[in-house]
Amino acid sequence: MGKSKTYGIRAFINDVHLWLGLTSGIIIFLVCLSGTILTFEKEIEQWFKEEMKVQATGNKISLSQIVDDPNIQAKGQLMAITVPTDNAAPYQLSIKEDPKQRRGSTYEVNPYTAEILAPQKTGMDDFMFSMFKLHRWLLMDIELGRPIVGIATIIFLILSISGIVLWFPKKVKWKTVKAGFKIKTSANWKRINHDLHNTLGFYSCLLILIMGITGLCWSFEGYRDGLSSLMGAKVFGNRGAQPKVDLENLKGDKAIDLEQAVLLANNTLDYNGTLTITLPNEKNPVYGFRKIADDSWSTVAQDQLQIHTSGKIIHKELYADKPLNVKIASAIRPIHTGEIYGTFSKWLYFLACLIGTSLPITGTIIYINKLKKKSKRRRKLATA
Repeated sequence: MGKSKTYGIRAFINDVHLWLGLTSGIIIFLVCLSGTILTFEKEIEQWFKEEMKVQATGNKISLSQIVDDPNIQAKGQLMAITVPTDNAAPYQLSIKEDPKQRRGSTYEVNPYTAEILAPQKTGMDDFMFSMFKLHRWLLMDIELGRPIVGIATIIFLILSISGIVLWFPKKVKWKTVKAGFKIKTSANWKRINHDLHNTLGFYSCLLILIMGITGLCWSFEGYRDGLSSLMGAKVFGNRGAQPKVDLENLKGDKAIDLEQAVLLANNTLDYNGTLTITLPNEKNPVYGFRKIADDSWSTVAQDQLQIHTSGKIIHKELYADKPLNVKIASAIRPIHTGEIYGTFSKWLYFLACLIGTSLPITGTIIYINKLKKKSKRRRKLATA
């Protein structure tokens, strides 16, 4: 009699990988597919919209005139203005058209004529919003869909880790390990499918882990708070601890206008870069500024400044001075979406997400082929 096979740790990991993959495959497929599409969400939406062209002739209209323009005021509450360094680029205005809006709508304005280009609504906007809801909630009610996506994400993390363990051969030698780095295109379709699952899964694993670990911050508040505690910095926090300022004592007879505040901000943050201005209001008489250098290596490397309407700088925060944990915690969203390093990282995430979309398919095909193989063996034994 032959020796019976023992059920070892590798067999256990293989079974965990198999059954978790089969039970969560459809959800993982949908989440990864929508994530792949959303990687270039802004770029795709922009392809379907008419680009506003600005002719840099004469002098620009002052920001104060734009803020006070009746046509702009009629749109709603102006929340912020983004001023690019390119003289041929329009200003971007964030306007809350309805008090119930969480975020304002973005309008483009010609800085030389104050001509307004309203946000163009296309079918692609609706499609992308559907992809967003699919990615976050599976098109379900938020309270139901969010935890389901969260649980599927946890399963995907387990699949990624177990997949790496299974990627290594039983006997680790360079000859056997090397085979896992490439797809044998000359083999039959079953072997090619196996290599697509095994090899592409290996190459995309690190980014899939990063996307999964960060993605859970949207699914579970407790996880987000725990990660914040572990890192020693608030996840989604976009600025460090700010000093408490007695705004009443800063009130003076004379207040600086918007142009003076912008001049002071640009002198303080003395480099070429896109400036985003948050306007003061009755409750908070403070100009807020965020500036990012044109040659910045990262989309989140923004310096921040707050200037009281009296002209006093009450808070200054340079990105370079932030501790590493604060930088990471405040960049969870762009780390998750791939925007962290601009177009370069977006392409890497796009490919990783595309591979993630394929893994449930190739994995299921591997399982079906194994079932067919076992069925053939049983038939042979039955007829022997």
